[in-house]
Amino acid sequence: MNNVSLLINDQDRPASGGATYDRINPLSNEVATRAAAASVEDAKAAADAAAAAFPAWSALGPSERRARLLKAADIMEARTNEFIELMVAETGATPMWAGFNAKLAAGILREAAAMTTQVSGEVIPSDVPGSLAMAIRQPVGVVLGIAPWNAPIILGVRSIAVPLACGNTVVFKASELCPATHRLIGSILVEAGITGGAVNVVTNAQEDAPAVVEALIAHPAVRRVNFTGSTRVGRIIATTAARYLKPVLLELGGKAPLLVLDDADLDDAVNAAAFGAFMNQGQICMSTERLLVDEKVADTFVAKLAEKAASLPVGDPRKGDVVLGSLVTPESGARMLELINDAVSKGAKVVAGGQVNGSVMSATVIDHVTPEMRLYSEESFGPLVVVIRVKDEEEAIRVANGSEYGLSSAVFSRNIARAINIAKRIESGICHINGPTVHDEAQMPFGGVKDSGYGRFGGKAVINEFTELRWITIQTGPRHYPF
Repeated sequence: MNNVSLLINDQDRPASGGATYDRINPLSNEVATRAAAASVEDAKAAADAAAAAFPAWSALGPSERRARLLKAADIMEARTNEFIELMVAETGATPMWAGFNAKLAAGILREAAAMTTQVSGEVIPSDVPGSLAMAIRQPVGVVLGIAPWNAPIILGVRSIAVPLACGNTVVFKASELCPATHRLIGSILVEAGITGGAVNVVTNAQEDAPAVVEALIAHPAVRRVNFTGSTRVGRIIATTAARYLKPVLLELGGKAPLLVLDDADLDDAVNAAAFGAFMNQGQICMSTERLLVDEKVADTFVAKLAEKAASLPVGDPRKGDVVLGSLVTPESGARMLELINDAVSKGAKVVAGGQVNGSVMSATVIDHVTPEMRLYSEESFGPLVVVIRVKDEEEAIRVANGSEYGLSSAVFSRNIARAINIAKRIESGICHINGPTVHDEAQMPFGGVKDSGYGRFGGKAVINEFTELRWITIQTGPRHYPF
Protein backbone atom coordinates (compact mmCIF):
# COMPACT_ATOMS: atom_id res chain seq x y z
CA MET A 1 0.00 0.00 0.00
CA ASN A 2 1.20 3.50 -0.90
CA ASN A 3 0.82 6.33 1.60
CA VAL A 4 0.38 9.77 0.08
CA SER A 5 0.50 13.18 1.74
CA LEU A 6 -0.27 16.64 0.46
CA LEU A 7 2.53 18.67 -1.11
CA ILE A 8 2.35 22.26 0.16
CA ASN A 9 5.28 24.67 0.03
CA ASP A 10 7.71 21.80 -0.74
CA GLN A 11 6.62 19.92 2.40
CA ASP A 12 4.82 16.62 2.87
CA ARG A 13 1.76 17.43 4.95
CA PRO A 14 -1.13 15.42 6.33
CA ALA A 15 -4.62 16.69 5.72
CA SER A 16 -6.37 18.64 8.46
CA GLY A 17 -7.16 16.31 11.33
CA GLY A 18 -5.21 13.52 9.66
CA ALA A 19 -8.11 12.67 7.32
CA THR A 20 -7.38 10.04 4.66
CA TYR A 21 -9.21 8.03 2.03
CA ASP A 22 -8.43 4.75 0.27
CA ARG A 23 -8.04 4.08 -3.44
CA ILE A 24 -8.92 0.44 -4.13
CA ASN A 25 -7.09 -1.65 -6.74
CA PRO A 26 -9.80 -2.47 -9.32
CA LEU A 27 -8.44 -6.00 -9.83
CA SER A 28 -7.55 -7.21 -6.33
CA ASN A 29 -10.04 -5.13 -4.31
CA GLU A 30 -7.15 -4.34 -1.96
CA VAL A 31 -6.09 -0.87 -0.86
CA ALA A 32 -3.66 0.45 -3.46
CA THR A 33 -3.15 3.88 -1.89
CA ARG A 34 -4.08 5.63 1.33
CA ALA A 35 -4.06 9.34 0.56
CA ALA A 36 -4.49 12.54 2.51
CA ALA A 37 -8.07 13.81 2.19
CA ALA A 38 -7.63 17.56 1.90
CA SER A 39 -10.11 19.95 3.46
CA VAL A 40 -11.09 23.37 2.15
CA GLU A 41 -8.52 24.85 4.54
CA ASP A 42 -5.82 22.62 3.08
CA ALA A 43 -6.76 23.71 -0.44
CA LYS A 44 -6.52 27.35 0.55
CA ALA A 45 -3.11 26.72 2.13
CA ALA A 46 -1.88 25.21 -1.14
CA ALA A 47 -3.09 28.25 -3.09
CA ASP A 48 -1.55 30.57 -0.50
CA ALA A 49 1.80 28.78 -0.91
CA ALA A 50 1.63 29.09 -4.69
CA ALA A 51 0.79 32.78 -4.40
CA ALA A 52 3.74 33.40 -2.07
CA ALA A 53 6.04 31.58 -4.50
CA PHE A 54 4.92 33.53 -7.56
CA PRO A 55 7.18 36.61 -7.28
CA ALA A 56 10.40 34.56 -7.07
CA TRP A 57 9.45 31.95 -9.69
CA SER A 58 8.17 34.51 -12.20
CA ALA A 59 11.36 36.56 -11.75
CA LEU A 60 13.59 33.64 -12.83
CA GLY A 61 15.06 34.01 -16.30
CA PRO A 62 13.68 31.77 -19.03
CA SER A 63 16.91 29.78 -19.27
CA GLU A 64 16.76 28.90 -15.58
CA ARG A 65 13.14 27.78 -15.80
CA ARG A 66 14.08 25.77 -18.88
CA ALA A 67 16.95 24.03 -17.07
CA ARG A 68 14.74 22.94 -14.19
CA LEU A 69 11.99 21.64 -16.45
CA LEU A 70 14.57 19.67 -18.46
CA LYS A 71 15.93 18.20 -15.26
CA ALA A 72 12.41 17.17 -14.27
CA ALA A 73 12.01 15.39 -17.61
CA ASP A 74 15.20 13.40 -17.01
CA ILE A 75 14.09 12.44 -13.51
CA MET A 76 10.68 11.39 -14.78
CA GLU A 77 12.21 9.05 -17.34
CA ALA A 78 14.53 7.61 -14.70
CA ARG A 79 11.54 6.84 -12.46
CA THR A 80 9.42 5.24 -15.18
CA ASN A 81 9.30 1.88 -13.39
CA GLU A 82 7.93 3.56 -10.28
CA PHE A 83 5.20 5.22 -12.34
CA ILE A 84 4.35 1.89 -13.97
CA GLU A 85 3.95 0.20 -10.60
CA LEU A 86 1.69 2.96 -9.31
CA MET A 87 -0.49 3.17 -12.43
CA VAL A 88 -1.01 -0.59 -12.61
CA ALA A 89 -2.01 -0.68 -8.94
CA GLU A 90 -4.30 2.35 -8.98
CA THR A 91 -5.95 2.17 -12.41
CA GLY A 92 -5.40 -1.37 -13.69
CA ALA A 93 -3.48 -0.05 -16.68
CA THR A 94 -1.07 -2.21 -18.65
CA PRO A 95 2.67 -1.59 -18.17
CA MET A 96 2.82 -0.65 -21.85
CA TRP A 97 0.35 2.20 -21.38
CA ALA A 98 1.94 3.35 -18.13
CA GLY A 99 5.40 3.39 -19.68
CA PHE A 100 4.13 5.35 -22.65
CA ASN A 101 2.58 7.85 -20.23
CA ALA A 102 5.92 8.49 -18.55
CA LYS A 103 7.70 8.82 -21.90
CA LEU A 104 5.25 11.31 -23.38
CA ALA A 105 5.04 13.26 -20.12
CA ALA A 106 8.82 13.70 -20.18
CA GLY A 107 8.42 14.98 -23.74
CA ILE A 108 5.77 17.44 -22.56
CA LEU A 109 8.19 18.78 -19.96
CA ARG A 110 10.89 19.21 -22.61
CA GLU A 111 8.48 20.95 -24.95
CA ALA A 112 7.40 23.25 -22.11
CA ALA A 113 11.07 23.99 -21.43
CA ALA A 114 11.43 25.06 -25.06
CA MET A 115 8.48 27.45 -24.62
CA THR A 116 10.19 29.57 -21.95
CA THR A 117 11.78 31.79 -24.61
CA GLN A 118 8.64 31.85 -26.78
CA VAL A 119 6.60 34.00 -24.40
CA SER A 120 6.87 37.02 -26.65
CA GLY A 121 4.94 40.07 -27.82
CA GLU A 122 4.99 42.68 -30.54
CA VAL A 123 5.45 46.37 -31.22
CA ILE A 124 2.26 47.90 -32.60
CA PRO A 125 2.24 51.10 -34.70
CA SER A 126 0.59 53.97 -32.83
CA ASP A 127 -1.09 57.08 -34.22
CA VAL A 128 0.19 59.10 -31.26
CA PRO A 129 3.47 60.85 -32.16
CA GLY A 130 6.39 59.61 -30.07
CA SER A 131 4.42 56.71 -28.58
CA LEU A 132 6.10 53.29 -28.53
CA ALA A 133 3.24 50.80 -28.13
CA MET A 134 3.85 47.19 -27.19
CA ALA A 135 1.73 44.10 -26.59
CA ILE A 136 3.51 41.84 -24.12
CA ARG A 137 2.64 38.55 -22.44
CA GLN A 138 3.20 38.09 -18.74
CA PRO A 139 2.51 35.25 -16.29
CA VAL A 140 -0.88 35.55 -14.62
CA GLY A 141 -0.16 34.24 -11.11
CA VAL A 142 -1.42 30.92 -9.76
CA VAL A 143 -2.79 28.31 -12.17
CA LEU A 144 -5.07 25.50 -10.99
CA GLY A 145 -4.63 22.23 -12.91
CA ILE A 146 -7.14 19.38 -12.59
CA ALA A 147 -6.30 16.13 -14.36
CA PRO A 148 -8.02 12.72 -14.64
CA TRP A 149 -6.91 9.14 -14.01
CA ASN A 150 -7.00 7.64 -17.51
CA ALA A 151 -3.69 9.05 -18.78
CA PRO A 152 -2.56 10.34 -15.41
CA ILE A 153 1.08 11.17 -16.07
CA ILE A 154 0.52 12.72 -19.49
CA LEU A 155 -2.49 14.78 -18.45
CA GLY A 156 -1.12 15.61 -15.01
CA VAL A 157 2.11 16.99 -16.44
CA ARG A 158 0.25 18.73 -19.25
CA SER A 159 -1.88 20.63 -16.76
CA ILE A 160 1.11 22.26 -15.05
CA ALA A 161 4.20 22.19 -17.32
CA VAL A 162 3.49 25.17 -19.59
CA PRO A 163 2.01 27.25 -16.75
CA LEU A 164 5.36 26.81 -14.98
CA ALA A 165 7.31 27.55 -18.17
CA CYS A 166 5.40 30.82 -18.55
CA GLY A 167 6.38 31.90 -15.04
CA ASN A 168 3.22 30.95 -13.17
CA THR A 169 3.05 28.85 -10.02
CA VAL A 170 0.60 25.96 -9.74
CA VAL A 171 -1.79 24.00 -7.58
CA PHE A 172 -2.38 20.54 -8.99
CA LYS A 173 -5.56 18.81 -7.83
CA ALA A 174 -4.93 15.10 -8.19
CA SER A 175 -7.53 12.58 -9.31
CA GLU A 176 -9.16 10.64 -6.50
CA LEU A 177 -8.51 7.46 -8.51
CA CYS A 178 -4.72 7.79 -8.83
CA PRO A 179 -3.43 9.98 -5.98
CA ALA A 180 -0.02 8.30 -5.69
CA THR A 181 0.63 8.57 -9.43
CA HIS A 182 -0.23 12.25 -9.44
CA ARG A 183 1.62 12.98 -6.21
CA LEU A 184 4.83 11.54 -7.68
CA ILE A 185 4.71 14.21 -10.40
CA GLY A 186 4.90 16.89 -7.72
CA SER A 187 7.82 15.19 -5.98
CA ILE A 188 9.78 15.02 -9.22
CA LEU A 189 9.26 18.71 -9.98
CA VAL A 190 10.44 19.68 -6.51
CA GLU A 191 13.46 17.37 -6.84
CA ALA A 192 14.27 19.16 -10.11
CA GLY A 193 14.46 22.51 -8.33
CA ILE A 194 10.97 23.87 -8.93
CA THR A 195 10.76 24.84 -5.30
CA GLY A 196 9.69 27.52 -2.87
CA GLY A 197 6.04 26.52 -3.19
CA ALA A 198 5.92 26.85 -6.98
CA VAL A 199 4.31 23.38 -7.21
CA ASN A 200 1.64 22.17 -4.79
CA VAL A 201 -0.38 18.94 -4.98
CA VAL A 202 -3.75 18.43 -3.31
CA THR A 203 -5.39 15.02 -2.92
CA ASN A 204 -8.96 14.72 -1.72
CA ALA A 205 -11.72 12.22 -1.05
CA GLN A 206 -14.40 12.06 -3.73
CA GLU A 207 -17.14 13.41 -1.48
CA ASP A 208 -15.04 16.49 -0.71
CA ALA A 209 -14.22 17.30 -4.34
CA PRO A 210 -16.94 19.93 -4.97
CA ALA A 211 -15.96 22.00 -1.92
CA VAL A 212 -12.21 21.63 -2.49
CA VAL A 213 -12.43 22.57 -6.17
CA GLU A 214 -14.66 25.59 -5.53
CA ALA A 215 -12.30 26.80 -2.79
CA LEU A 216 -9.39 26.61 -5.21
CA ILE A 217 -11.22 28.33 -8.05
CA ALA A 218 -12.49 31.04 -5.69
CA HIS A 219 -9.06 31.78 -4.20
CA PRO A 220 -8.06 35.33 -5.20
CA ALA A 221 -4.56 34.28 -6.29
CA VAL A 222 -5.85 31.64 -8.75
CA ARG A 223 -6.10 33.38 -12.12
CA ARG A 224 -6.45 30.47 -14.58
CA VAL A 225 -8.04 27.02 -14.41
CA ASN A 226 -7.50 24.06 -16.69
CA PHE A 227 -9.49 20.85 -16.51
CA THR A 228 -9.38 17.57 -18.40
CA GLY A 229 -12.20 15.13 -17.75
CA SER A 230 -15.84 14.41 -18.48
CA THR A 231 -18.16 16.90 -20.12
CA ARG A 232 -20.52 16.62 -17.13
CA VAL A 233 -17.87 17.74 -14.65
CA GLY A 234 -16.43 20.23 -17.15
CA ARG A 235 -19.75 22.08 -17.15
CA ILE A 236 -19.58 22.32 -13.36
CA ILE A 237 -16.00 23.63 -13.49
CA ALA A 238 -16.89 26.18 -16.17
CA THR A 239 -19.99 27.35 -14.30
CA THR A 240 -18.07 27.73 -11.04
CA ALA A 241 -15.21 29.58 -12.72
CA ALA A 242 -17.67 31.90 -14.47
CA ARG A 243 -19.05 33.00 -11.10
CA TYR A 244 -15.55 34.13 -10.13
CA LEU A 245 -14.64 35.43 -13.61
CA LYS A 246 -11.75 32.98 -14.00
CA PRO A 247 -10.80 31.89 -17.55
CA VAL A 248 -10.90 28.11 -18.06
CA LEU A 249 -9.24 25.73 -20.52
CA LEU A 250 -11.39 22.60 -20.94
CA GLU A 251 -10.60 19.29 -22.65
CA LEU A 252 -13.63 17.08 -22.19
CA GLY A 253 -15.33 13.93 -23.51
CA GLY A 254 -15.40 12.53 -27.01
CA LYS A 255 -17.17 10.12 -29.32
CA ALA A 256 -14.47 9.99 -31.97
CA PRO A 257 -15.54 8.87 -35.44
CA LEU A 258 -13.26 7.02 -37.85
CA LEU A 259 -14.56 7.20 -41.41
CA VAL A 260 -13.76 4.25 -43.69
CA LEU A 261 -14.48 5.32 -47.26
CA ASP A 262 -15.10 2.94 -50.15
CA ASP A 263 -11.52 3.39 -51.45
CA ALA A 264 -9.77 2.94 -48.09
CA ASP A 265 -6.91 0.54 -47.46
CA LEU A 266 -8.92 -1.77 -45.22
CA ASP A 267 -5.96 -3.42 -43.53
CA ASP A 268 -4.57 -0.03 -42.50
CA ALA A 269 -8.01 1.08 -41.36
CA VAL A 270 -8.47 -2.08 -39.27
CA ASN A 271 -5.13 -1.61 -37.52
CA ALA A 272 -5.89 2.04 -36.78
CA ALA A 273 -9.39 1.21 -35.56
CA ALA A 274 -8.14 -1.50 -33.22
CA PHE A 275 -5.41 0.72 -31.80
CA GLY A 276 -7.76 3.67 -31.37
CA ALA A 277 -10.57 1.65 -29.84
CA PHE A 278 -8.69 -0.70 -27.53
CA MET A 279 -5.55 1.11 -26.30
CA ASN A 280 -5.90 1.55 -22.53
CA GLN A 281 -9.19 -0.38 -22.70
CA GLY A 282 -10.77 2.45 -24.70
CA GLN A 283 -10.38 4.81 -21.74
CA ILE A 284 -8.88 7.72 -23.69
CA CYS A 285 -10.66 10.93 -24.64
CA MET A 286 -9.60 10.35 -28.27
CA SER A 287 -10.64 6.67 -28.34
CA THR A 288 -12.30 5.51 -31.55
CA GLU A 289 -15.91 4.96 -30.55
CA ARG A 290 -17.67 5.10 -33.93
CA LEU A 291 -16.63 3.41 -37.16
CA LEU A 292 -18.54 4.99 -40.03
CA VAL A 293 -18.02 2.48 -42.80
CA ASP A 294 -19.19 2.71 -46.40
CA GLU A 295 -21.64 -0.16 -46.91
CA LYS A 296 -19.79 -1.25 -50.06
CA VAL A 297 -16.80 -2.35 -47.99
CA ALA A 298 -18.45 -2.88 -44.62
CA ASP A 299 -18.70 -6.69 -44.66
CA THR A 300 -15.01 -7.13 -45.45
CA PHE A 301 -13.93 -4.45 -42.98
CA VAL A 302 -16.03 -5.84 -40.13
CA ALA A 303 -14.76 -9.39 -40.67
CA LYS A 304 -11.15 -8.21 -40.58
CA LEU A 305 -11.70 -6.06 -37.48
CA ALA A 306 -13.53 -8.83 -35.64
CA GLU A 307 -10.63 -11.19 -36.29
CA LYS A 308 -8.15 -8.57 -35.07
CA ALA A 309 -10.15 -7.85 -31.92
CA ALA A 310 -10.49 -11.53 -31.07
CA SER A 311 -6.72 -11.95 -31.27
CA LEU A 312 -5.93 -9.32 -28.60
CA PRO A 313 -4.97 -10.84 -25.22
CA VAL A 314 -6.89 -9.56 -22.22
CA GLY A 315 -6.40 -10.08 -18.49
CA ASP A 316 -4.68 -9.00 -15.30
CA PRO A 317 -1.68 -6.85 -16.36
CA ARG A 318 0.19 -7.96 -13.22
CA LYS A 319 0.17 -11.58 -14.34
CA GLY A 320 1.04 -11.56 -18.01
CA ASP A 321 1.70 -9.67 -21.19
CA VAL A 322 -1.75 -8.43 -22.19
CA VAL A 323 -2.98 -5.73 -24.58
CA LEU A 324 -6.15 -5.05 -22.60
CA GLY A 325 -5.90 -4.75 -18.83
CA SER A 326 -8.48 -3.61 -16.31
CA LEU A 327 -11.16 -0.97 -16.50
CA VAL A 328 -10.78 1.65 -13.79
CA THR A 329 -13.59 0.14 -11.67
CA PRO A 330 -15.84 -2.94 -11.76
CA GLU A 331 -18.76 -0.53 -12.09
CA SER A 332 -17.38 0.47 -15.50
CA GLY A 333 -17.66 -3.14 -16.59
CA ALA A 334 -21.27 -3.31 -15.47
CA ARG A 335 -22.03 -0.19 -17.51
CA MET A 336 -20.43 -1.74 -20.59
CA LEU A 337 -22.81 -4.71 -20.28
CA GLU A 338 -25.77 -2.35 -20.02
CA LEU A 339 -24.76 -0.60 -23.23
CA ILE A 340 -24.17 -3.88 -25.06
CA ASN A 341 -27.49 -5.38 -23.94
CA ASP A 342 -29.35 -2.25 -24.97
CA ALA A 343 -27.84 -2.36 -28.46
CA VAL A 344 -28.40 -6.09 -28.95
CA SER A 345 -32.03 -5.82 -27.81
CA LYS A 346 -32.58 -3.26 -30.57
CA GLY A 347 -31.00 -5.26 -33.40
CA ALA A 348 -27.22 -4.77 -33.14
CA LYS A 349 -24.87 -7.73 -33.48
CA VAL A 350 -21.81 -8.45 -31.34
CA VAL A 351 -19.18 -9.66 -33.81
CA ALA A 352 -16.25 -9.81 -31.37
CA GLY A 353 -15.85 -9.83 -27.61
CA GLY A 354 -18.67 -8.78 -25.35
CA GLN A 355 -17.36 -10.67 -22.31
CA VAL A 356 -16.99 -8.77 -19.02
CA ASN A 357 -15.46 -10.32 -15.91
CA GLY A 358 -15.48 -7.75 -13.12
CA SER A 359 -13.25 -4.95 -14.33
CA VAL A 360 -11.74 -6.94 -17.21
CA MET A 361 -13.40 -6.79 -20.62
CA SER A 362 -12.46 -8.27 -23.97
CA ALA A 363 -12.06 -6.15 -27.11
CA THR A 364 -15.62 -5.72 -28.38
CA VAL A 365 -16.99 -4.82 -31.81
CA ILE A 366 -20.72 -4.22 -32.33
CA ASP A 367 -22.12 -4.01 -35.86
CA HIS A 368 -25.36 -2.54 -37.23
CA VAL A 369 -25.67 0.17 -34.59
CA THR A 370 -28.53 2.61 -35.21
CA PRO A 371 -29.64 5.94 -33.67
CA GLU A 372 -32.13 4.49 -31.19
CA MET A 373 -29.35 2.62 -29.37
CA ARG A 374 -27.50 4.28 -26.48
CA LEU A 375 -24.14 3.33 -28.00
CA TYR A 376 -24.89 5.44 -31.06
CA SER A 377 -24.45 8.67 -29.09
CA GLU A 378 -23.23 7.89 -25.53
CA GLU A 379 -19.51 7.91 -24.81
CA SER A 380 -18.75 4.36 -23.66
CA PHE A 381 -15.20 4.94 -22.37
CA GLY A 382 -14.42 1.25 -22.62
CA PRO A 383 -12.96 -1.31 -25.07
CA LEU A 384 -16.07 -1.17 -27.20
CA VAL A 385 -16.39 0.19 -30.71
CA VAL A 386 -19.50 0.34 -32.87
CA VAL A 387 -19.92 0.03 -36.62
CA ILE A 388 -22.40 2.38 -38.28
CA ARG A 389 -22.89 1.53 -41.94
CA VAL A 390 -23.34 4.51 -44.29
CA LYS A 391 -24.30 4.82 -47.95
CA ASP A 392 -21.65 7.30 -49.04
CA GLU A 393 -19.27 10.01 -47.85
CA GLU A 394 -22.04 12.58 -47.44
CA GLU A 395 -23.86 10.34 -44.99
CA ALA A 396 -20.57 9.60 -43.24
CA ILE A 397 -19.97 13.33 -42.71
CA ARG A 398 -23.53 13.86 -41.52
CA VAL A 399 -23.28 11.04 -38.97
CA ALA A 400 -19.80 12.14 -37.84
CA ASN A 401 -21.13 15.63 -37.14
CA GLY A 402 -24.36 14.39 -35.57
CA SER A 403 -22.76 14.20 -32.14
CA GLU A 404 -22.55 16.63 -29.26
CA TYR A 405 -18.81 15.90 -29.10
CA GLY A 406 -15.99 17.10 -31.34
CA LEU A 407 -12.52 16.17 -30.11
CA SER A 408 -10.70 13.74 -32.44
CA SER A 409 -11.60 12.08 -35.74
CA ALA A 410 -10.03 10.20 -38.64
CA VAL A 411 -10.65 9.58 -42.35
CA PHE A 412 -9.34 6.62 -44.35
CA SER A 413 -9.11 6.97 -48.12
CA ARG A 414 -6.49 6.37 -50.80
CA ASN A 415 -7.53 9.70 -52.38
CA ILE A 416 -5.79 12.28 -50.20
CA ALA A 417 -7.49 15.29 -51.80
CA ARG A 418 -10.87 13.69 -51.15
CA ALA A 419 -9.90 12.91 -47.56
CA ILE A 420 -8.66 16.46 -46.89
CA ASN A 421 -11.92 17.95 -48.16
CA ILE A 422 -13.86 15.63 -45.87
CA ALA A 423 -11.57 16.37 -42.92
CA LYS A 424 -12.26 20.09 -43.30
CA ARG A 425 -16.00 19.42 -42.98
CA ILE A 426 -15.81 17.29 -39.84
CA GLU A 427 -16.65 19.21 -36.68
CA SER A 428 -13.71 18.29 -34.46
CA GLY A 429 -10.64 19.96 -33.07
CA ILE A 430 -8.42 17.19 -34.47
CA CYS A 431 -8.61 15.07 -37.63
CA HIS A 432 -6.10 12.49 -38.86
CA ILE A 433 -6.04 11.21 -42.43
CA ASN A 434 -5.09 7.53 -42.71
CA GLY A 435 -4.10 7.51 -39.03
CA PRO A 436 -5.77 6.62 -35.73
CA THR A 437 -7.93 8.95 -33.67
CA VAL A 438 -5.57 8.33 -30.72
CA HIS A 439 -2.53 10.48 -31.47
CA ASP A 440 -0.90 13.09 -29.24
CA GLU A 441 2.36 15.01 -29.45
CA ALA A 442 3.51 17.67 -27.02
CA GLN A 443 4.08 20.32 -29.69
CA MET A 444 0.64 20.02 -31.34
CA PRO A 445 -2.42 22.22 -30.58
CA PHE A 446 -4.70 19.77 -28.78
CA GLY A 447 -8.35 20.38 -27.97
CA GLY A 448 -11.93 20.04 -29.11
CA VAL A 449 -15.07 21.86 -30.17
CA LYS A 450 -18.71 21.64 -29.12
CA ASP A 451 -19.15 19.60 -25.92
CA SER A 452 -15.55 18.41 -26.09
CA GLY A 453 -14.41 21.73 -24.63
CA TYR A 454 -12.53 24.83 -25.70
CA GLY A 455 -9.00 26.19 -25.72
CA ARG A 456 -5.85 24.37 -26.77
CA PHE A 457 -3.11 22.52 -24.94
CA GLY A 458 0.22 22.01 -26.67
CA GLY A 459 2.45 23.97 -29.00
CA LYS A 460 2.78 27.72 -28.97
CA ALA A 461 -1.00 28.15 -28.84
CA VAL A 462 -1.06 27.11 -25.18
CA ILE A 463 1.07 30.10 -24.16
CA ASN A 464 -1.96 32.30 -24.77
CA GLU A 465 -3.96 30.25 -22.26
CA PHE A 466 -1.55 30.85 -19.36
CA THR A 467 -0.37 34.42 -19.89
CA GLU A 468 -1.99 37.84 -19.78
CA LEU A 469 -1.72 40.02 -22.88
CA ARG A 470 -0.96 43.59 -21.83
CA TRP A 471 -0.71 46.86 -23.74
CA ILE A 472 2.18 49.05 -22.56
CA THR A 473 3.27 52.36 -24.06
CA ILE A 474 6.33 54.55 -23.67
CA GLN A 475 6.01 58.19 -24.60
CA THR A 476 9.40 59.01 -26.14
CA GLY A 477 8.72 62.67 -26.91
CA PRO A 478 6.36 65.53 -26.05
CA ARG A 479 2.68 64.71 -26.38
CA HIS A 480 0.02 67.16 -27.48
CA TYR A 481 -3.04 67.52 -25.27
CA PRO A 482 -6.23 69.39 -26.23
CA PHE A 483 -6.30 71.36 -22.98
